[in-house]
Amino acid sequence: MSDHGAPSTPHQHGTPEPPDDRVHDPEAITTRQRSQLQLIVRRFLRHRAAMVSLFFFLLIVAFAFIGPYLWEWDHMVSRDIPSSQPPSWDHPFGTTSAGNDVFAQVMRGTQKSLQVAFTVGALTVVIGALWGTIAGYYRGKIDAVMMRFVDVLLVIPLLVLVVAIAGNVRGGTTWWAVALIIGFFGWTTTARIVRGVVLSLREQEFVEASKAMGGSDLRIIATHLLPNAAGPIIVAGTLAIALAILAEAGLSFLGFGIQPPDTSLGLLVDRARTAARTRPWLFYPPGFMIVAIALTINFIGDGLRDALDPRQTTMRR
Repeated sequence: MSDHGAPSTPHQHGTPEPPDDRVHDPEAITTRQRSQLQLIVRRFLRHRAAMVSLFFFLLIVAFAFIGPYLWEWDHMVSRDIPSSQPPSWDHPFGTTSAGNDVFAQVMRGTQKSLQVAFTVGALTVVIGALWGTIAGYYRGKIDAVMMRFVDVLLVIPLLVLVVAIAGNVRGGTTWWAVALIIGFFGWTTTARIVRGVVLSLREQEFVEASKAMGGSDLRIIATHLLPNAAGPIIVAGTLAIALAILAEAGLSFLGFGIQPPDTSLGLLVDRARTAARTRPWLFYPPGFMIVAIALTINFIGDGLRDALDPRQTTMRR
């Protein structure tokens, strides 16, 4: 057969090959779905007030826990420190009449106040989350008894409870004892929040499916309820840290908190309240630090609340 009689192929006539469906199929072009954690982080990073507050809060933490190792003075009295000196290059926050460097005292006080606040935050999250989850999941008599106990604690002001116990505890002058006392009575609000969330979650289909598959109560609580209630729990924990800072300051101001030779921000404010006008460098630095910590924590909590809000729309890129 001659070349003219041979069947020709599209390639021989220069006809372009059909497009590859794997490349040009519209269904093959997809967007990458962000994970839930990526969505939360992205929303939090977009919250300007929370990011600015986080930056300043990290500076405060570094000031409290790293600063003492870099500063030449400690919070104790030293014969080499002149008494009642205003702020200077050698002593940026001035000195006390006893011969303390106020800058070092504020660092130490911030460190102890933050230790109390972090411990209280952890206790609040653990106790409040477990209490609220159990009450909301089992409901009935268990819920009634547990939440009536919470109601009783909520009726009594937290500061009154803490003062009454701290005044009768020999170890109440140490930071960890103050933190334990505040933490053991400061979880009630978190418990009520978590209970409300769990009451809604326990009616969801995934909980019913887990029960139908033979899942135990402990497994349902640990793998379904607590993870889905993580948002409100985290926000409540951050707010508890801010409240703990104020509670510790109030206790120390009243004389029931951390006592000398150690110090805290509340104790520094208490000891300098009579010198607010004559020696303001003793009063305002620790007072400003209390306000700064409380504000930054509150803004961070607002950012976390917005980032963890399930009503936010899903973002793709």
